[in-house]
Parts: sequence; C-alpha cells; structure tokens
Amino acid sequence: MSLFSEYNGIKKPMVVPINLYKEVLEKKESLFYYHEINAFDHDTTQYKKHDEIKESSFFSDFNFNNLVKWSFSHKDLVLSILVTLLSFITRTYKIGAADRVIWDEAHFGKFGGYYVKGTFYHDVHPPLAKMLVGLSEYLTGFDGVFEFESGDDFPDDTNYVFIRMFNAMFGISMVPFAYFTMLNFGCSSMISTVASLFIVFENATCTISRFILLDGILLCFTAMSLYFLSGMYAYRKSPFTTMWWINLAMTGVSLGLVSSSKWVGLFAVALVGLYTIEELYDLLGDSSLSMKKYFKHWASRIVFLIIVPCVIYLVCFKIHFMLLFKTGPGDSVMPSLFQASLLGNSIGDQPLEVVFGSKVTFKAPGDVGLLHSHPHNYPQGSGLQQITCYGHKDSNNEWVITKAFDDNFDAEKGPIEHINNLSIVRLLHKQSGAYLISNNRFKGPVTTKYYEVSGQKNLTELIKPNEALWSFEVDSDHIKSKDNNIHALSTKFRLRNVETGCYLRTSGKTLPGWGFSQQEVVCSMDKAFGEDSVNTVWNIEAHVNSRLPKGDLQKIKPSFFSSFLHLNKAMFSSNNALLPDEDKIDELTSEPLDWPILRLGLRMCSYDDTDYKFFLIGNPLIWWTSTLLLILYPFQILYHLIRMKRGFKQEIFSAQGLRDYFYPATILWAGWFLHYLPFFIMGRVTYLHHYFPSVYFGALFMALQLGYFAQKFKHIENMRHLIPIVTILVILNFWFFAPFTFGFDYSPKLLKSRRWLSSWKMY
Repeated sequence: MSLFSEYNGIKKPMVVPINLYKEVLEKKESLFYYHEINAFDHDTTQYKKHDEIKESSFFSDFNFNNLVKWSFSHKDLVLSILVTLLSFITRTYKIGAADRVIWDEAHFGKFGGYYVKGTFYHDVHPPLAKMLVGLSEYLTGFDGVFEFESGDDFPDDTNYVFIRMFNAMFGISMVPFAYFTMLNFGCSSMISTVASLFIVFENATCTISRFILLDGILLCFTAMSLYFLSGMYAYRKSPFTTMWWINLAMTGVSLGLVSSSKWVGLFAVALVGLYTIEELYDLLGDSSLSMKKYFKHWASRIVFLIIVPCVIYLVCFKIHFMLLFKTGPGDSVMPSLFQASLLGNSIGDQPLEVVFGSKVTFKAPGDVGLLHSHPHNYPQGSGLQQITCYGHKDSNNEWVITKAFDDNFDAEKGPIEHINNLSIVRLLHKQSGAYLISNNRFKGPVTTKYYEVSGQKNLTELIKPNEALWSFEVDSDHIKSKDNNIHALSTKFRLRNVETGCYLRTSGKTLPGWGFSQQEVVCSMDKAFGEDSVNTVWNIEAHVNSRLPKGDLQKIKPSFFSSFLHLNKAMFSSNNALLPDEDKIDELTSEPLDWPILRLGLRMCSYDDTDYKFFLIGNPLIWWTSTLLLILYPFQILYHLIRMKRGFKQEIFSAQGLRDYFYPATILWAGWFLHYLPFFIMGRVTYLHHYFPSVYFGALFMALQLGYFAQKFKHIENMRHLIPIVTILVILNFWFFAPFTFGFDYSPKLLKSRRWLSSWKMY
C-alpha cells in the first residue's frame, strides 16, 4: 500500500488481484478512460489470459506492461505526483525574472531580515510565516543589510531567487493537499485530479506564491488544515484507530500553524470547530456509544484541537522573542520593561529610583505611545498648548518632575527626595517650559465626556493654582519596597489632578489634522473600570538623573506571558488602525463585494512600459463559475429539502448521499463562507488577496459540484464531456492570462485583449 494511500485511509493494497481489461471497462471515472479503452481494444489477449497480478514491483522485470500495471495499482500516487510537478512548473517558471523588490516584498523581506539581524520589530501578523521568510534568507547567507525598499534592485549578494523558491514551495504543496483532500471526501481519482488542476492553473494564487510574501505560506497551512479535517471525516466511523488519531492530531497542528501565520487562519479554526460540534452532537445521539467513550471523544478533541494549537501559537511567539533580542524599530509598542531587556536599548541602563528633578518620559497604556506636547495650541476650548500621545521617541516626550510647593528647590545640589505613592508634583514639559494642567471648564477636544488636558507656561495665569498639581497613585510595582517609592519601568500608577480629582488618561481617539493625527489625552473623573481601567495607568519609561546609580534590571525582567499578551493586544490595535482613507484614491484596495466577481485586479508594482511587472488577477472561469455554484448551493439544498418534505425520495439525503456529497460539499461551502463573510464586518482596509483562502475552498467546491452534476445528469447526451471541457477551458484561461502571472516587460496596452472588464486597471 502506498504511503499516501495508507495515510488517507484508501483501502487499496499494493498487491491486488485484478483483470486489467475488466478494471478499465468498469472504472469509467478514470481520467484517461476513453484513451484506455481504445488502447486495450487493440490488444487485450495478454491481459485476459492472466487472472491475477501477483507482484506490483516497478523495478523488477521493467517493461512497458509493468509500467502500466504499476501505474494502475498506484494511480493516486502517480496522479498526485504529476499534478504536483505541474504546480512546481507554474510556481517557479521565470520566478527570478523581476530582479527588484515587488509589492509587499518590501515589508516581509525586510521583516525576514530583522530575524537574521536579531532586531526587534512590530507587525500586525503573528510571527510564524515571517520567521519562515527569515529562515529562507538565513539559508542564503543574507546579512540583513539590504532593506528591501519597494522597487529597489536586488544586490548581487542577495539570492532573491532562492528566497522566492523557498516561499513557492508552500504554494506548490497546496496541490497534493487538494488531491488527497478530495479523495478523503470520497471523490474519484478523476474529480480529485480536476480539483488539483484547478489549483495548479488558478492565476491569482499562483502569482501570490511566487514572491517573498506570507500568503503562499498561509494558503499552504489552510490547505493542510482542510486536508487533515477531511482525514477526520474519512475516519469518523473508525474512532480511536491509529489513522483517526493521526488525522486528529495533525488537524490541531495545522490549526496552530495557520493561526500563527496570519489571524485569517482563525477562520480555519472556526471551520474545524463547527465540524467538531456537529460531530459531537451526532455522537450524542448514538445510543450504542457509552458515556465513557463519549467523554473520551470530548477529551481527545480538547487536547488536540484546542490545547495543541494554543501551544504551537505560544511556542511561535517564544521563538519570536528569542530571535529578536536587540533593540529595533518596534520597541515603542512594547512595555517599558520589555524594551529595557533588549540589547542596546538605552532605557535598560538607567536609574530605577525616581526623585524630584528627574527627567522622565511617561509611557501611555497599551501601544499608544508616550505623553507628548508641542508648541501648537488647541483651536478651541482653552486655546492652550496641546497635550497628546505620540508613538515615536523624541525630545518633546520629555518631562521634568518638580516640587509642588517649593519653587526654589535645587535639583542638582539640593537633597535627593524620592517620589512615592501619593506624592504631589508638577510636571514641566522640558522643551516648551509648559506645565501639565487640567480643569473642569473645558471638555476634551474629541471626547467631550472628559476634561481637556493642556500646557500652561505661566502658572500665575491659572485661575486655580492646584490645576497644575498631580498626585501619584500606585497601581502595582514589580519591585516591592516598604516606602512605596516610584520606580522607572516597574511601577504602574495613575496621575490624579489635585484640583478636579480627575485622572490623566488616553481616550483611544485620534486627533484631527490640527493635532497631527496623534492620540488624544484627556482627564476623567473616575479610574475607569473593567478593560477600560488600563487607559488610566501609566509608567515611567526613560529616566535621566546623573545623581542616581544605575538600577539592576534582572530584578524586574518581564515574564513571557505578559509580553505575549501585550504584543497580541498591540497587533490587534494596529490591525484595527488600518482604516481606509476616504480622502485618498487607492488603486490597491478593494471591497469584499468586488472579489467573487473579480471586479478588480491589483497592480503589484510600478507600471512603466519597460518595467518587469505583474497584474494580480484570478482565473476568471474558476472565480465566476465557483461563485455561481457557491451562491446556488443553499438554494439547491432548499430545493431538495422541500422535495423531501413533500414525500419525494432525495438521494443526497440518503446515507450514501450524505457521506459522499452533502457533507463534503457543505464543509467546502462553509470553508468558503467563513473565510469570506468576516471581511464585511471588519473596519480595516481590505485587498484582493484577502479572498484567496476562499478561492481555494471555492475551487474544490467547483470540482465537487461538476462531478455531482455530471453524474446526476449523465443521461443527457454529451454530459460526460462537461468535466474535460471545463478543465481544458480552465487551463486555456490560465495560459491566456499567463503574462499577468509570470510578468511582462512591455506596454500593458499590448495586452488589452485580456482586459475582460473595464474595471481592471491594467493601464
């Protein structure tokens, strides 16, 4: 039995008694059926006189007849290898023709370089796929110096062809996954081959797999998760057997991998979750199943479908933190303690005890940034100097902590006085000389339920002097001390205005253009509750005071879980901040409604006539046909339900129909739906490639439906030609649009015949 066949539960032994002539006549689903019949009609005597083939060795007594026999007995392995080879060709042909940075290679190639250099960075996606990009760069000896700026030519010492080939391998693997997924769903070798050919010759997913991007990796792990889910389905009637355990365990592994590559992978988790719920509900109604075994079903799924993916997700972040041990451009989104632990970060080499006269920066809650001011006033309200939060480090983030009631205090020669819980201070902006104040006369510039916070240079102009006074209220501290001193990095505290009693906080809102799109800082009358309470908690990040000794950061090293949770929150916030700009014409973005009908393509690079360029567009026949079939499927099921209700027997609801058609079709339809629908409720900007996981499910669904309708309407003349004709047309479509996939270096107007829709912005 072949390795692939055994693994997928295909019960065809390698040594089987067969009569080849009879088998060819009976297995009309064979992709090469008509050719086989003609070939065997010419000379069948040598096959008819042998009742059994006793040995299926490919290498013993090799001749053409043995090759034929071996190929038939290993048909699925042979076909899967052939379609994989085709996938290799389409994913690697002319892969190095564009010798410059294309599209989002500018992001992910650079991120891979950060892993090579060990430099910390921040991105909206989980790290696994980017670490794999970094691995591909490391394997080439890449030193991380090249910055992958968009459109830049690759230097001679950057083996970009290997890096692209490495990533293309993930796109290639989608094809064998597709083939064996369909076999697991009970499809014939012909339908499995057709489904995998749809993936081979799908232009958009082929194109995206040929560059240094995350999408090919995401699609690979998505296909992998569906494959092992189909394995669970194939062995659902044989629970707790070896193959059942393998498919269950590997489903959990694949869910961990896909979720650790992009959060879009959570939609695959949802698909497996819904299937699992349905399966457990079905088992609950099995009276022959003991409750002990039923709970074993629950326990096994909890371990492999929940715990295993979570562990893989955690391990990926652990490796991420281990690899990125140097300070870098992503520092500011992380807690101050984490930043201090990075090699080369200046705040890791500073005093911990905070005293009057110290120059500090205040880290805002979450990933908002640092308390900031600049010499610009509010256009309304008090008209005083703006107070904001800013995500980048500069001198306008620096504040000096001064005494509240002693203007003659000498911070350089006077006694050292520590600041502790309930200390009352003034906060002086170092660059502008303005003091931080708040009062209840003016509302927040954006969030009017809070009070405005502003900067006042002349305290004698204050109506109430206490408006400039702030009290420290300790929330928590990694360093335990009897005197409750405030420590840089480790102490979390609130700042309460003495006059109004309100608490300094961020609102989560962005200021308009007059505030340079920085974050709004306001003052609220309560500490806030629940999840909102963190928005009133601050800590001191940078601390400068030449009179104090350096602190021992080993005492306050951050835990992995605290850093993990903070980074995921920062990723979530950054992802939600990717909003479409209504005032900007962006030819790269598209809406979810555009995707199934392929209304828009995407230019992946500059489009000068002599540039080597690409146009990201799908195979229209696959996209439009699959969309039509996907839309009609609920109505198809509704039709059969109504017919069944009226007393007509419906084959798709028979035991065989449910097993071989209804459940596989519904799983594929649900996979498409779950990977597509969420984008309608996301506020973030969307692009064509967000639809590609749905395209994978849609292509397999299309093949399944074609097989179903060809069989159901086989009595119609020429219906047997439907599948070969559609498959040929898909291949011709791919070849017709091949210049967009493999690239071209001439005027796009020369390809105007390929502009099937006027909305395709090819030129």
